[in-house]
Amino acid sequence: QAQLVESGGGLVQAGGSLRLSCVASRSISISAMAWLAWYRQAPGKQRELVSGITSGGTPTYADSVKGRATISRDNFKNTVSLQMNSLKPEDTAVYYCNARTPRGSDYWGKGTLVTVSP
Repeated sequence: QAQLVESGGGLVQAGGSLRLSCVASRSISISAMAWLAWYRQAPGKQRELVSGITSGGTPTYADSVKGRATISRDNFKNTVSLQMNSLKPEDTAVYYCNARTPRGSDYWGKGTLVTVSP
C-alpha cells in the first residue's frame, strides 16, 4: 500500500502540457507536512528538485522550469499537483512526489514517467 501515488504522466510532444498529481493515503495528511515537492530523475542522471512548496504556501522552482511550472496543494483532496506547460524534451524523466514532516521524515511516491518528444 503506497502512501504517495503519482499520476498524470505520459507521452507528449514538445510544447504540450501535463498536470501531475500526487494522492496521499489517509495515513498522511498533506496539510500537516512542512514541505511538499516534486523531483525528477532522467535516465543516467541524478534526482533533482523541480518544485517545492512550504507549509505556508511559498513555492520554489528550479531555474529550468521557472515560468512553465506551477505547484499547488489541495487539502480537501489530500493531493499536491504540478502543472507543466511548454514542455521540452529535456523534461523527460520519472517524476516523484515528496512529503516531509516537521521533524524531517520523508515520504516518497514510486514515480510517474513523463516523455516529451521533439
